Amino acid sequence: MNQIIGTSSSGNFKEASKNITGVPSLIMLLSSTDKFPEYCAQLKQTFPDVPSIGCKLYFYDTSFNDKLALVAFYGVSAVTGVLRSVSKTPIRDIVSFEENIRKISPGHEDTVYIDFCTGNDACVLSTISPLLMSKGIQLTGGTAWDNVVMVNGELYEDADVYALIKNTGKVKVYKENLYKPRTGARYIASKTDSERYFIGELNGRPAKQVYTEITHVRDSEVAEQTKKNPFGKIIGNDIYLVGLENISGNGLKCFRQVNDSDVLYLMDILDFNKTVNRTIDTIKSDFKRISGSFSVNCLYRYNIFSDSGYFDEYLRLMSQINNFCGIVGYGEHYNNHFVNQSMSCVVFE
Repeated sequence: MNQIIGTSSSGNFKEASKNITGVPSLIMLLSSTDKFPEYCAQLKQTFPDVPSIGCKLYFYDTSFNDKLALVAFYGVSAVTGVLRSVSKTPIRDIVSFEENIRKISPGHEDTVYIDFCTGNDACVLSTISPLLMSKGIQLTGGTAWDNVVMVNGELYEDADVYALIKNTGKVKVYKENLYKPRTGARYIASKTDSERYFIGELNGRPAKQVYTEITHVRDSEVAEQTKKNPFGKIIGNDIYLVGLENISGNGLKCFRQVNDSDVLYLMDILDFNKTVNRTIDTIKSDFKRISGSFSVNCLYRYNIFSDSGYFDEYLRLMSQINNFCGIVGYGEHYNNHFVNQSMSCVVFE
C-alpha cells in the first residue's frame, strides 16, 4: 500500500491534487470550508473512475489544515458506499452494504471500514457492526461537522458514507484516551434517558450535584470541566469516555449513551507526552513497516491540546508513524463503539 497526502492552505484543488498521479484505489476529500461541494465536483471531474468519500472537517498531517486535503490510497482494494436516512432507518441500505462486503472479500486482519457520519452514530454502528465483526473487519471513522457527506463525488444529507479497504498487508485499529479512573470515584447511573444521552442520578443523588461537588465547579463550568474530568464507562476490559455536554435540570446531558445501572468512574487527565508516546510505542511494536495511517481526534482533544500549546508537539510526535494524518471530528468510531473525547486510528502495513 502507498498513501499520498495532498493539501492546499489556500483551498486550491489543483495544488492539493498535483502529486496524486495515475489512478488511486481510493481518495478521501476533507475540508471545513463552504467550498466543500465545489471541491467534490472537482474531484469527480478530475478522478472520475476513483472511489471516494469525504466530509467537512479539519484535517492534519504534519501541520493543521482546514482548507483542503486529499488522501489517496494506492495498491489496495476499495469499495465505497452510503447508508441513507441514518437518523431514522440506518438499515435502509443494508442489502447494498452486505454486497459491498462480499465484493471486498475480507481476509484475516487486512480490511478496515472507514466512515464519515452525519449523526445518530451509535445506532448506525449497532446496525452494521455485527456484519463487520463477523467478517473480521475493523472500523474507524468519525462524525462530520454538518449534515452533508460525499461518496464518489455525490453529496448526501442524513447519511453515513464509507470505504471498505482491503490491504495487501495487515491493518489494525487503535483507540487512545488521555484519562484514568480516579480511585474511589465510582458511580451507578439511574434515571437515565438513553435517547437524550441524559443521566438523572448517580448513586441515588442528582447527577448535577454529584459532579459539581467532586470537581468543585459551578454549574456554568461543567461543559468546560469535562475536558479535565469526563466520566468513564467500563465495557469489557476497556474504558470508554463519557463527555458532558451540559447541565439539564438536576441531571447531566452527555455526548454518548448512558443506561440505568451503568457503572461510571470520574476520570482524571494524564500526562500528554507519556500517553502519546505509549500509543506510538504500541503501534511500532505491532508493525515492522508502516505504509500509512488515518486517525480521528475528538474536537475536545484538539481544544485541550491547543489550549495547552501542545497540538504542534502532538503532530511532531505522531509523525514517527509514517504518513500519519487525520481529522478533527465531533465523535469517533472504534470497532463497534461510538466514542468521544478520544482518538481512533487505523494503521496500514
